[in-house]
Amino acid sequence: MTTQTKDALVLECETGNYHTFCPISCVSWLYQKIEDSFFLVIGTKTCGYFLQNALGVMIFAEPRYAMAELEEADISAQLNDYKELKRLCLQIKKDRNPSVIFWIGTCTTEIIKTDLEGIAPRLEAEIGIPIVVARANGLDYAFTQGEDTVLAALVQSCPNLKPSTTVDDPAQATFIQSLLQWPLTNTGMTANASVPKGSAPQAKHPPLVLFGSVPSTVVNQLTVELNKQGIHISGWIPARRYSELPELGPDVYVCGVHPYLSRTATALMRRKECKLINAPFPIGPDGTRAWIEKICKTFDIEPQGLEEREAAIWEKLEDYLELVRGKSVFFMGDNVLEVSLARFLIRCGMIVYEIGIPYIDKRFQASELQLLEQTCRDMKVMMPRIVEKPDNYHQIQRIRELMPDLAITGMAHANPLEARGISTKWSVEFTFAQIHGFTNARDILELVTRPLRRNSSLSELGWTTFVKDVSPPQGPLGVASHPATHGLRTSEESGKGSAKVIDVKSTNVTLPIA
Repeated sequence: MTTQTKDALVLECETGNYHTFCPISCVSWLYQKIEDSFFLVIGTKTCGYFLQNALGVMIFAEPRYAMAELEEADISAQLNDYKELKRLCLQIKKDRNPSVIFWIGTCTTEIIKTDLEGIAPRLEAEIGIPIVVARANGLDYAFTQGEDTVLAALVQSCPNLKPSTTVDDPAQATFIQSLLQWPLTNTGMTANASVPKGSAPQAKHPPLVLFGSVPSTVVNQLTVELNKQGIHISGWIPARRYSELPELGPDVYVCGVHPYLSRTATALMRRKECKLINAPFPIGPDGTRAWIEKICKTFDIEPQGLEEREAAIWEKLEDYLELVRGKSVFFMGDNVLEVSLARFLIRCGMIVYEIGIPYIDKRFQASELQLLEQTCRDMKVMMPRIVEKPDNYHQIQRIRELMPDLAITGMAHANPLEARGISTKWSVEFTFAQIHGFTNARDILELVTRPLRRNSSLSELGWTTFVKDVSPPQGPLGVASHPATHGLRTSEESGKGSAKVIDVKSTNVTLPIA
């Protein structure tokens, strides 16, 4: 077992099963991020049911994704994979005419060994549309790794960085520069007119590319924060359009915004020979400041005004901080955001008992782990327990002993924990919320405090018991007459006149703990 000390973090690995969504759920946000794309998920009817129910898109919306359902003839190799995929892609080209088509492999394509990577180059040359193959199947650790797989495959499609053209003669260089600036000087403008107000002049530094799918508003916020330090972003992976993918090469620096993009980081370093900036992730004011400082340090730029900027954000969060100070939280592990969220909540004054995480790349998250240690020392709290691949049975026992004020968990365990008096929050909500940057820290605390504020409001109304045992109304033969209670008796109670049943009006279900 892990021994908790005040000096260093200790990581423990259990042998539990992975409880998470299927990684093909990444289609739900990637098809909206890459506006000229089309996602074709190649799988069975089960995959189609999952997408249809999980994404909840109306049929009139005509989303830019579709299912290629594998039938018995496909699985038994009676049909030609190339011809079937060609027929579908030609139909997609006719109806939507996208700039790029993503083939998303599933568990079935892995099992039957469908050669998607071999088919794609031949087919894209024939139809004239680039095809990117990503195997976002259920063999991954967490559903967020679907995005990691897609972005890692997208790296290969990024153009190579063109060598910069230089002028050897200084006099000629001065003459060319004066020609470029002549219209600006005559109109009274400066060469830095495009720099946002309050920003430092754009410093000369190597190209910087950020990777990770975030909403456009977050892109703008992070861009403005870096521009204030005189740092220019050369591009994002993924870009809004396929044609806007940034150039990559040995002179390009890359930095991630999500803690689950370790495959993408590896692909950038190995395939494109980029230089990775290993920084904490911009989640919370403390993480955003550390993220910007690490980028500035890499480019030998002195950060300006970050301490005041962070202090102003903490001051605006005081109304939420009063609700969470001294409260305890338990992370069961679901989306690989747990370490970053735990670090932010510790900084807010919460007590983190355990950080369960499906998988952790210690090299990619090295700076985040260091910041977590430093945060615990600054707040003078015990180092939290980090459990990789946690066993849910043992976790429930630990929750039963610790009785935390809040458990951040997957959807499967939320109702059983609520039935035992543990307030819960779905971890998937943090995946879809805007949690990056300085200004979005309020959204994180809004999610965290919502169940705490709900229970406080219910207590004021006198509602303190949310799950109760009731006896069903008796029929003329001593049988429960309520139709919703049929079949709910246990074997011991089958011969008795009354049985313990679940309140049909309650949204919580009581399950036994072994």
